[in-house]
Amino acid sequence: MSALVSIPVGVVVERLKAASKWIDFTWRPIAVLPGEPATAPWTMLSENPESTTFYVGAALVELHPGETANYRDNLSTGTPMLWVVLRPTGVEPPYEIVCVTADPSEGEGYTAAGHDIVEPVAMPDQVWDAVDAFIAQHHVERVFYKRKRDRVDPEALAPRRGGTEDSE
Repeated sequence: MSALVSIPVGVVVERLKAASKWIDFTWRPIAVLPGEPATAPWTMLSENPESTTFYVGAALVELHPGETANYRDNLSTGTPMLWVVLRPTGVEPPYEIVCVTADPSEGEGYTAAGHDIVEPVAMPDQVWDAVDAFIAQHHVERVFYKRKRDRVDPEALAPRRGGTEDSE
């Protein structure tokens, strides 16, 4: 299903020296910038002996009307987040942006794959305002119906008498 609203953002990641003999670096998203910066993907933003910061590239935060309850729950925390999902490429550049989402459930769903880097980062105010406006326009409160189990018929699984039993 296509999104009704797409909000352009830029993703910033940090490469840290690892304290491990098996890997050289660890990577993690550290920020999402509102809009699409006029910067080439994988531009180095800062460097020091322990870490390097890169602008990875642009992404779209897609908003769907059926997920407004999740967006609302995210905003109601007081510190709303965006979940950034990066996937290893196996080549240079080492990661690609899979998605940036305001839906906590969608972000959590990406953790099941195991190889993706999924990190929440602070939601910029401009994105917060756009998500809030989207909720106000599209949210429909849905009534929760608790299903009741059917009563068990104890005779349904009882052995049958007569009929086609094999008794010789």
